[in-house]
Amino acid sequence: MSVTTLTGMILLCDQLTLSIQPHGNTIRGVHLSVNPPIPPMLSRRIAEIPAGTGWMFEPKWDGFRTLVFRDGEEILIQSRDEKSLNRYFPELIAPLRQQLPTRCVLDGEIVVAQSGGLDFEALQLRIHPAASRVRLLSQQNPASIVFFDLLCCGDRDLRGEPFKNRRDELESLLSSAVPPIHLTPATCDSVLASDWFRRFEGAGLDGVMAKPLSGPYEPGKRVMFKIKHERDCDCVVAGFRWHKNSQGSAVGSLLLGLFDDSGALQHVGVCASFTEKKRRQLVDYLAPYRQNALVDHPWKPWADPGLETADAGHRMPGGQSRWSHGKDLSWEPLRAELVAEVAYEHMQGTRFRHTAQFRRWRLDKKARECTYAQLEVVPPQELKKIFAHNR
Repeated sequence: MSVTTLTGMILLCDQLTLSIQPHGNTIRGVHLSVNPPIPPMLSRRIAEIPAGTGWMFEPKWDGFRTLVFRDGEEILIQSRDEKSLNRYFPELIAPLRQQLPTRCVLDGEIVVAQSGGLDFEALQLRIHPAASRVRLLSQQNPASIVFFDLLCCGDRDLRGEPFKNRRDELESLLSSAVPPIHLTPATCDSVLASDWFRRFEGAGLDGVMAKPLSGPYEPGKRVMFKIKHERDCDCVVAGFRWHKNSQGSAVGSLLLGLFDDSGALQHVGVCASFTEKKRRQLVDYLAPYRQNALVDHPWKPWADPGLETADAGHRMPGGQSRWSHGKDLSWEPLRAELVAEVAYEHMQGTRFRHTAQFRRWRLDKKARECTYAQLEVVPPQELKKIFAHNR
């Protein structure tokens, strides 16, 4: 199954946007044995793929987690935070009506795949307030949905059933599925799961999921396990943001940069997981680097809050967007001299996909040595190689 197959076969829906209105314990038009809104079952991170029997392993998809409810003609695509995603992915409505059982609830992930892998940035662009923009993107970069669990079928609530039983029934229901609907690969072979972990990162996958075969579906609880990639990188610390409600007394996050081939310092992400004690210690530690920080700062044009745009080839480290939800993204510049070693999972384009983890200061390293050249390049893998291992 090629990436073209995964993203190219799109059936446009009739542009119906479901009216989501609370009505008792249901959503208007949806009356099932498992009714929305409910939170999806969650996972917690572990270091290694579990050994022994009793586990089922799946690739960890990098997309938008979703629960799909179908009751006759009514479809609700619910996000992890229990909101409707129907208006943002209109191209999925018709295929879901055509391919899912008349009454069911499935758990899965919405993804966008192109150029040999998953593209999370393209997926993020789909959450746009303008309906015309959503329609255009649904045609240019159509989404797919990968299912991995079954909560309800007909009038049966399957949440109390062992995962092995739910998986078997899900396989039967989706045995004839065609793009953009997919069944995630799964295996009980930890050796094959380890192979997936190594090879499929180039396709944009996060890692591997481990699920107890005997486990019930527990909404909102972290009862699954995820094994994710982690690497080291030395970054320039060129600025910081104050911690919420602690202006001047606690650091919230450090702004990280890497030099590109042209010598420009690109903003690649942040590290923000600090204890309260560490946040307060950082205020004093960073104080000397705040002095005259803007004199030769590579991000000086962005320090002006009235400046809305910058060089198109660079990523602004502060500024509001539809992703910021009103958060204060103002930042304090630091002289671009400090180097920090951080742990990161993988890159999305030229930036860290997730928040990096601070490890230590590298006082022995010059800032100019912090370049993209140090990063491990993961060769792309076609998504068809993933689907080739379906059980």
